[in-house]
Amino acid sequence: MDSLQGIRILDLSRVLAGPWCTQTLADLGADVIKIERPGSGDDTRGWGPPFIQDAAGHDTAEAAYYLAANRNKRSVTCDIAQAAGQALVRELARHCDVFIENFKVGDMARYGLDHATLKAVNPKLVYCSITGFGQTGPYRERAGYDYAVQGMGGLMSVTGERDDLGGGPQKVGVAVADLFTGMYAAVAILAALRHAERTGAGQQVDMALLDTQVAMLANLSANYLVSGQVPARAGNAHQNIVPYQVFEVKAPDDAPSGTRDHLILAVGNDHQFVKFCSVAGRPDLGLDPLYAKNQDRVRNRARLVPLLEAILKTRTKADWLAALEAAQVPCGAINNLGEVFADPQVRQRGMVNDWQHPLKSELRLVASPLKLSATPVRTPDRGGRPPPLLGQHTEEVLRDLLGYSDARLAQLRSDKVI
Repeated sequence: MDSLQGIRILDLSRVLAGPWCTQTLADLGADVIKIERPGSGDDTRGWGPPFIQDAAGHDTAEAAYYLAANRNKRSVTCDIAQAAGQALVRELARHCDVFIENFKVGDMARYGLDHATLKAVNPKLVYCSITGFGQTGPYRERAGYDYAVQGMGGLMSVTGERDDLGGGPQKVGVAVADLFTGMYAAVAILAALRHAERTGAGQQVDMALLDTQVAMLANLSANYLVSGQVPARAGNAHQNIVPYQVFEVKAPDDAPSGTRDHLILAVGNDHQFVKFCSVAGRPDLGLDPLYAKNQDRVRNRARLVPLLEAILKTRTKADWLAALEAAQVPCGAINNLGEVFADPQVRQRGMVNDWQHPLKSELRLVASPLKLSATPVRTPDRGGRPPPLLGQHTEEVLRDLLGYSDARLAQLRSDKVI
């Protein structure tokens, strides 16, 4: 049995934060019914290239971006701008445990799909709204996007190379505000479902990208709140641990002229620093009172790091990684995605699934990282579904869940409601 077997989710979210949340819940066994606009669907279906290509090598309408966040769902098309579409969604909500949307504040009320309305239809319903800034506050009506929120929420002020080294604000390479909000939303929904099971009462979950971005700054937020000092960009260095950063190393002898190579050194405690110094041939640094404790290494960063930079450049990445791993000093390579998916650890952990998609056999997609011993997530060999085509399950859901007849389905199609 799947962890969330028997839980049905009506998903009116699109793009990334909401779909990331519902994909996680779908992986765990929830029946996620994704409501999409007839004709176009989720915005990300068109966010390419790359797209799935057909047998002739031509692009289809299925973008990789969409495929990344919509496995294990069923797609139903419904025009909620029409009264009949709104009524259909309310009817579906009666049969669901969770409703999730990421429309602008107030839009759901205009459609008669707000929390108060659906609570009257289904008192046990967990209603989750995901917006840029939440349902309250002076920014509540603003559109909030990941990029802007990374800036407004402080992340870009601490991401990027140091200003004195020519750096400037830098966004993270993936939409982390969206992704973290989706994961926090999944946790909140599970908590609300537990409450509904105990009491029979649903509740509203109000998730905001800005709230999440502020929360996920973690130790950097605490640094500021405790000290009053505004953290600055530190490049690839850690604000509170030294040495914990990228270092340049010697390029292989057979590398083209001008090649630069790097590794990550992540010394997390004083014992590891002593071991690193031994591997580096400088045991004296591990005993030096200027560097023996992490707090001293942080305070004397400007003196220590140049010494380490010179040492790291004396050996190649392969030499360093072998020696440091043998000594159990945390370190790592900086892999591109080709190297990531070729990595033996990534392969052994099954981080890629092959799906039988209607447009492409053996569609390779990243797998869920959730690994449960008794209730594994849904995969291709455990009844999982590939990301659906637009409206692929419209008739299936409306027939099976609502008992719609062929005549009624035909009328809804004629009226362009579905």
